[in-house]
Amino acid sequence: MSQPAPELVKTYLLDLQARIVGALETLDGNAFLRDAWERPEGGGGVSRLIEEGAVLERGGCNFSHVMGAKLPPSAAAHRPGIGGRAWEAMGVSLVLHPRNPYAPTVHMNVRFFSTSAEDGTPVWWFGGGMDLTPYYGNEDDARHFHRSCRDALAPFGDELHPRFKAWCDEYFYLKHRQEARGVGGIFFDDFNALPFDGSFAMMQSVGDSFLGAYLPILQARKDTPYGERERDFQAYRRGRYVEFNLVFDRGTLFGLQSGGRTEAILMSMPPVVKWRYDWHPQEGTPEAALYTDFLPHRDWLAA
Repeated sequence: MSQPAPELVKTYLLDLQARIVGALETLDGNAFLRDAWERPEGGGGVSRLIEEGAVLERGGCNFSHVMGAKLPPSAAAHRPGIGGRAWEAMGVSLVLHPRNPYAPTVHMNVRFFSTSAEDGTPVWWFGGGMDLTPYYGNEDDARHFHRSCRDALAPFGDELHPRFKAWCDEYFYLKHRQEARGVGGIFFDDFNALPFDGSFAMMQSVGDSFLGAYLPILQARKDTPYGERERDFQAYRRGRYVEFNLVFDRGTLFGLQSGGRTEAILMSMPPVVKWRYDWHPQEGTPEAALYTDFLPHRDWLAA
């Protein structure tokens, strides 16, 4: 593997955050709050957040660059030889919760992690991906999103998209509910299969593809008429988002275990959520179609 260059990654990530926030501010018509913070154990970041916007009920796009003297358990679980080593991690992570129930929630993150082996050899990898969580499914939206993911990975090998798509399906799955969180996308972690330059370029391609993957969907759905029924179902399904993030999400667990900033870590939580006991949608309704037609894993790009 080639030598890592963390400063190049940091420069890219800060620029990516600025570009995404700028595009979202233009679409929403309202500015994102900027909150720079420092972490006592080392590092810091910049949180960009909007609440009660015209389009986005809540959304955040965070940059963080943190480091520490001892790797937390969640990061060392898959690499036993690096437990307890000094480390640094940086990334951009976003979650957008539109107000309109016909506009899907979206998540994207790209990140870089580096540490060293016991003999001092650099150990590094990239992670990231994006996934779409509709409340009222739309096949055109799902296909567009998955096509964008495929195209972002295509220059780096035809085998990456099928692998990262399947990884996403497996990762964003609520085992206790036996259902997917949404219609998926791509997910990858511990990626260093290419030399540093190639791995970095792949991560950049994923980050750069986000606006093209999601903004056309948001633009098309943000003004769809809706009523209390749709808002109620949206709040119910948002509960699944909370369950996944608090129980399964590796990024959330890493942030909390490593002493990260709680406000930034929990930025992904939706603003209005409901739970009901053993509720099921009525057969034949648009709400039922989400469960039968969209949440089951499928190849959205099949002919």
